[in-house]
Amino acid sequence: MLLSSIAFLVALIIGVTVHECAHAWMANQLGDPTARLMGRVSLNPMVHFDPLGALMMVIMAFQRIGIAWGKPTPVNPYHLRHGPRVGMGMVALAGPVSNLFLAAMIAVPLRLGLSLPGLLDLLVWTVVIANIGLAVFNLLPIPPLDGFSVLMGILSTIRARWAYEWSSTLARLESQGMMVLFFVLMFDIVIGRLLGFSLLGFILGPPIKLFMRLIVG
Repeated sequence: MLLSSIAFLVALIIGVTVHECAHAWMANQLGDPTARLMGRVSLNPMVHFDPLGALMMVIMAFQRIGIAWGKPTPVNPYHLRHGPRVGMGMVALAGPVSNLFLAAMIAVPLRLGLSLPGLLDLLVWTVVIANIGLAVFNLLPIPPLDGFSVLMGILSTIRARWAYEWSSTLARLESQGMMVLFFVLMFDIVIGRLLGFSLLGFILGPPIKLFMRLIVG
């Protein structure tokens, strides 16, 4: 139990570090050097350290749930190529994609059916599971998660009235996103335990299982 929780904490630290580094790298590639100039294009976990995010990592490590975050990556959307919304969508998408890529690379021995020593086998499996969980969770279209910026970027490319109206409505609701996310998390932790039903498990379970099949086999 303790070893698996420690392995999950290590996996979350690795996953969040790669995730935030990918945001910074993509922003720099698209024309905004803000994060790079602040040293955020780095795989050093300390440059992405966020106190509340670190506390969440510890809590989620003992729950073995892939929910955590680092210090938000600073991006000036008006410096990005392709426009602020599409540019921010691309920067946002880079985070979850980096977690899936990391999971796929780490899972190569599992995919090949290689036998690993006990603790290494535990760590490899945990890094794969935690990073897939991080990727799928962050793709939820709720601000401030990455999925919201991805959705806004997609809507901005659609030349239709309904897309404009949806985009405008979502933009107005953006300031309430943290409250919505907090409610979802609290529902899952408190009410879900009482009712024996996990809202996040119901939403995230199918895509997590799909990525596990695709990556691990």
